[in-house]
Amino acid sequence: MNASVPTRISGVTAVTKANVYFDGRVVSHTLEFADGRTCTLGLIFPGTYHFGTAKPERMEIVDGACSVVLDGSSEAAAYAAGHAFEVPGQSGFTISVEAGICQYICHFIEA
Repeated sequence: MNASVPTRISGVTAVTKANVYFDGRVVSHTLEFADGRTCTLGLIFPGTYHFGTAKPERMEIVDGACSVVLDGSSEAAAYAAGHAFEVPGQSGFTISVEAGICQYICHFIEA
């Protein structure tokens, strides 16, 4: 899925305390919109990580590259900057970064 990934997000409040996972190998900050929506901006360092999610998510890759296996699948899909993938609610995904840093925006989709 090709996406038009934003380079700026205006009109938000940034939560200053980071969400830190896997001993600092994945780090994000939450952004809050005036209408109550939230998203996170993050960095993923090289490695393989599994995330669960209660709500559906849309992950937009801002920079770098990764491969993703959605829960219930055995096939990995590659994503580079400018592309996105969606994760159903009450599921999860395994994301791998081979080299460099993968930067992303995670949107929580209202069902």
